[in-house]
Order: sequence, then structure tokens, then C-alpha cells
Amino acid sequence: MKSRFDLGGKLALVTGGASGIGLATAQMLASYGAKVAVNHLPGDEEAMRTIAALTDEGLNVVSAPGNVADATQCAAMVDAVVQREGRLDYLINNAGTSGTTQPIDFADLDAMTDEFWQLILSTNLLGPFRCARAAAGALKSSGGAIVNTASNAGFTTRGSSLAYAASKAGLINMTRALARALAPSIRVNAVAPGFVETPWTKKWPEARKRDAMQRSFLNRGATPEDIAEVIVFLAVGAAYVNGQTIVLDGGSM
Repeated sequence: MKSRFDLGGKLALVTGGASGIGLATAQMLASYGAKVAVNHLPGDEEAMRTIAALTDEGLNVVSAPGNVADATQCAAMVDAVVQREGRLDYLINNAGTSGTTQPIDFADLDAMTDEFWQLILSTNLLGPFRCARAAAGALKSSGGAIVNTASNAGFTTRGSSLAYAASKAGLINMTRALARALAPSIRVNAVAPGFVETPWTKKWPEARKRDAMQRSFLNRGATPEDIAEVIVFLAVGAAYVNGQTIVLDGGSM
């Protein structure tokens, strides 16, 4: 990969960084010279194998276990990274959950139980806030940046469920609110992907995947690398972009 940025001496924390968009982002940041703390759920053996493989490739990555849906674990994970590494330059709030293996029709209100809402909001909305709050001091010291992974579901009535779409709409609003709260020291932006070809969406019904791709002007889904490229740009190269959410759906019909 041709280097666009020189990130030697920089430290990035990527939540949900062991697969999909998070993994592509961690790889890209590390390929530009950053040291990357890859967050994953505690005890996730597949994540540890992934991190070991990245290390074998010569990338400077370390494990940062912790569940962002758990307030205590989340704060402890961020604090441990900052204490161990002595700095933090970029926080990529990518960890999220759909709470389901198959999309749930928005009309199925009975499926939106309090427990389901709690899972979705605790991970997708409270998780990024917890990480931002815990990282704020270190990011202010470095003049760093936060990038949140939202979804175009936050702008539409599409998505894996009504609760998921609402959580991403909340994250989009919170991105702008945090940009105001943390200005001028820390920039905060977000990406809002459409259909992305990840391990989770591989389980979608073929008709749903085909429909999602056909709605894009580019007639394809995004790759994780497509999204990572914009995340890295917003974190590293977009010095005057703040409080924005960039929709990444290839255009949409």
C-alpha cells in the first residue's frame, strides 16, 4: 500500500477492531506507521489470532480487550491503553452490534423488547460516548481526533431493525454534539456506511443483499477498505472537517 500519511509515533485505538470495518481500519492505520490498539471482546480467541497474524505481517498492533457495552470494562480498557502507551492520538469508535443474525422488519414492534433496546443502545450509542469520555484527556493532549462508525440507517427507515436505526441516528447527533463539547482540541466526525460486505452481512438473504447493491449508483456493496479509507482520512487528514457525518453508500436511489 502506498503511504499517504506518516503516522510514526502516533497511537490509535480502534474498537471492534478485529473484523470487518474495524480490522480494515486498524490495518490501514498500522500500514501508515501508527501503533494500533485493537479492541475486542475479552476471551475472543479469533480476535487474538487476527492480531497475531497482523503482527506477523510486521504491523505494530496490540490487543485491547474490553466490552464497550459495559461501562466499567470500557473505561478500564481505554485507561489501560493510555497508561500503557503514554498517549492517544486517534479514537475510532467502530464497535457495534445489530443484536440479530437476520434483519428484523420495522413493523415487528414486539421484537423490540426492552432487553433488545438495552443491548443496542448500550453498545452502539453509550459505548462510543464512554470511550470518548475516557479518552478525552489524552486526545486533548495530543490534539487528536475521534471518528465514529454510524450507518446510513440513521438517516433512513432502513437497517437491521428499528432499534438499530435509532441508535445510529443518535450516534450521528452525538457526533456533532461531541464535536462542540470537545472543541477546539479534538475533532469528532463520523462515517455512515450503507451496505458493506462483512462477515455479518454474508448471512443476509441473497435478495436483500442484491436489493441493497442495486440501490447504489455504483451497483455494488462497499468493502471494509472503502469505509476504512474515509475513516483514516477523517482522523488524520481532514484538519478542518469537524462535526460531520459522511454517508458512504455509493450514491443511493
